[in-house]
Amino acid sequence: MSKGDVNPLGVSTKDFEGDGLQSGRSSAGPPTRLDRWLQERIAERFDSSQVRFVLWDAPAETGPESGPATVRFGDRGALFGLLTNPAANFGDLYSTGRITVHGDLLAVLDEAYRNRHRHTRVPRTPSRFRLQTPNLSESRENIHHHYDIGNEFYRLWLDRAALQYTCAYYADEAMSLEQAQQAKMHHVCRKLRLEPGEQVVEAGGGWGGFAMFMARNYGARVRSFNISKEQIAWSRDRAKAENLDDLVEFVEDDYRNISGRCDVFVSIGMLEHVGVGNYRELGALIDRVLTHEGRGLVHTIGRDSSQPLNPWIARRIFPGAYPPTLREMMEIFEPNELSVLDVENLRLHYARTLEHWLERYEQNLEAVRSMFDEAFVRAWRLYLAGSLKAFEHGSLQLFQVVFARSGMNEIPRTREHMYPAGG
Repeated sequence: MSKGDVNPLGVSTKDFEGDGLQSGRSSAGPPTRLDRWLQERIAERFDSSQVRFVLWDAPAETGPESGPATVRFGDRGALFGLLTNPAANFGDLYSTGRITVHGDLLAVLDEAYRNRHRHTRVPRTPSRFRLQTPNLSESRENIHHHYDIGNEFYRLWLDRAALQYTCAYYADEAMSLEQAQQAKMHHVCRKLRLEPGEQVVEAGGGWGGFAMFMARNYGARVRSFNISKEQIAWSRDRAKAENLDDLVEFVEDDYRNISGRCDVFVSIGMLEHVGVGNYRELGALIDRVLTHEGRGLVHTIGRDSSQPLNPWIARRIFPGAYPPTLREMMEIFEPNELSVLDVENLRLHYARTLEHWLERYEQNLEAVRSMFDEAFVRAWRLYLAGSLKAFEHGSLQLFQVVFARSGMNEIPRTREHMYPAGG
């Protein structure tokens, strides 16, 4: 890749040319009374001690080193774009530099979430969206868009030991990212009561870290399914290097094509990409492959009420993704006589995970710039920072659901196995 000319997200500084947002960009002229009135209407919804807003006549590098963060509109089109549809437009306007933030971006996003909850009631998601059913071709395209943008990029800011791109588990708040990701994987294995020699099917394996962890630490035999070419290639190389390829098989295929039998079914961070309309099919697949005494766990980003994904993230970052509610997740279990044994919400653990990711991302900005362009750099900063605040404010949840067959009685009577002494 050559510096400054690669952006797999599809947004660039020319992104709005020809549409309504472009109208005020090149010839905005001095701000009018209407422009200033609109700016004031935006500003009055925010705590002025945290965030202030200025127009394009303010210096480009405006705002003190300390004090409130400053949001600068670069042109009239940017001002109107934010007013007409902030959720859809802010991301591209920020990425292309038409809206700039001087100071703490997290403070701006924190105020935006507070403002959202104070002034709006989020509408329920239309049923046509909740029942989205991406087919295999659409799923491959969506996964390629996000996960196949380069393993080296993700290595810059994920944990170094296992490249876990999912919520970590901070049993101790002082844990490093590496320690918390190892703790997460132990936490999941203990919930599953994983035993040596058991057959595990993993749907959506990422860079293979969890599959190899189960084999290395618990003696499991794992088949891990994934449709990301970059991740599968990386996983196979790592398994071979660690002499684990006799215990772990990485299969480049969609979860819909899983066959055979297993003692344990596990999915960490894949359900967001399945689509609610496919949940019954996923449950039927689990019913086919799971042994009579089998059990499973689904770990997913979710919500407390049905809402679409942020439209900018859906367009630029995670096309086709949807965080389900617990009620919607029951479509996996109820029609297929699968019994939910345990539900845990790790929302604040994910906020802490994102703090670590964002910190490492910022430390490696020059390396990111060498791979992609400036719009990409800003877009991913906003994605990580915005996700952090979404979890902090409860807009997003993180559910871990343990399940088994209805009537299966080989289940623990307490939760002691999840929290061993000293573990």
